[in-house]
Amino acid sequence: MKDSDPILLVEDNKIDIKNFQRACNRFGINNPVLITRHGEDALAFLHRDVPYQGAPRPALILLDLNMPVMNGLELISVVKAEPELRSIPIVVITTSKEPRDREECYRLGVSGYITKPIEFSEFVQAVGTIYNYWKLCELPD
Repeated sequence: MKDSDPILLVEDNKIDIKNFQRACNRFGINNPVLITRHGEDALAFLHRDVPYQGAPRPALILLDLNMPVMNGLELISVVKAEPELRSIPIVVITTSKEPRDREECYRLGVSGYITKPIEFSEFVQAVGTIYNYWKLCELPD
């Protein structure tokens, strides 16, 4: 992943969005971070529907599971079923510690599943670890 590659954050919680932005600042992550609030909004973004015409294709999707309208599991199912979207890596970052959620995410094809740390310093470290891993990876164009 290059520094110019956009990251799509799919998160409905305003505090978690701010924490992610703060973690990016602290870790020196300069990639554009694009934000949608639920799965349906993320799907509109990925399809470049109104109001997202001309939106860039994200290199990575960071996804919460528990959201209104369309939850994370539903979004994963749709994205991984569409040939033009399925190659986009999805990393789930969620509060859910439910084994069935984790198992279902991997069954659907996510690249990683991380439980959100409670402490901000641990959250920053988790975001940094995710970023460092994907920075090393060669992603499809």
